[in-house]
Amino acid sequence: MHRGETIWIIGASDGIGAALAQEWAGRGARVILSARSEDRLRELAGRLGPEHIALPMDVSDGESRAAASAEVAALGPVDRIVHLAAIYDPGKIAEIDPETAARIVEVNLTGSFHIAQLAPPLLRAGGQLALCGSVAGYIGLPQGQIYSATKAGVINLAESLRAEMSGRYDVRLISPGFVDTRLTQRNDFTMPAMVTPRKAALAIIDGLNKRRFEVHFPRRLTLVMKLLSALPYWAALPLTRRLSR
Repeated sequence: MHRGETIWIIGASDGIGAALAQEWAGRGARVILSARSEDRLRELAGRLGPEHIALPMDVSDGESRAAASAEVAALGPVDRIVHLAAIYDPGKIAEIDPETAARIVEVNLTGSFHIAQLAPPLLRAGGQLALCGSVAGYIGLPQGQIYSATKAGVINLAESLRAEMSGRYDVRLISPGFVDTRLTQRNDFTMPAMVTPRKAALAIIDGLNKRRFEVHFPRRLTLVMKLLSALPYWAALPLTRRLSR
C-alpha cells in the first residue's frame, strides 16, 4: 500500500533517496524530503507536486533534528521513516583525515541512532522505520575502513531495534550493494553488479512491502558477500586480502 501514505525520506536530495521519492510519489504517497541541501530538496519537491514537502535537516545537528521532527509531528502520524543519509571517504586507513573519519561516524552511525530515537513519537502504531546499512558492513573490506565500520554498526543497531520495538513498530534494514551515485563515483576500483538509483528504489520498495527484516540487493553480489561473512576468519581474511590487490 502506498496511496495515502506519508513517508519521511531522510537523505532525499539525490541518489537512492531522490529515486525513492519519485517512485513513492508516483504511487500516490505524500513524501517529506529531508537532507542538508535545501536547494536540491525544493527543486525535487517542486517537480513532484505541491503536496510533497521539502524539509531541510542535518542529522548530526540537534537543533536541526528537533526543528524538523516538530514540523513532521505537526503533519500527523507518519507511515514510514526511511533513513538513508550518509557520507563516504574511500581510501586506506593512513590516508583518511581524522576529522573526516569522525564526521563519517557522526552522520552514518550516530545519525542513525538519533533518527531511531526521534522516530517512535512520529510513527503511527505499527509504522515502519528503515535504516540503511550496506553490504560494506557485512565484513571489513579494503578501503572501506571507517565507512564499512559505521555500516556494520548500523546493521547491529537495526537488529537491536528490531527486537526492542517488536510489536510496536516495523524496523527494517536496507543493505544496498553498489549503486551509481555521487558516493560510489568516488571509487577508483571495479564495482561489480552496479545498479541505477531507480533499480535500487524499486528493490527497496518491493522489499519494504514484504515481511523480511533485511532488504538486500543485487542478490548476485549480496549473497556472495553474506557467504564470505559467514566463513571462519582463517578462510575469509585471505579472500578479502586479495581484494586489496
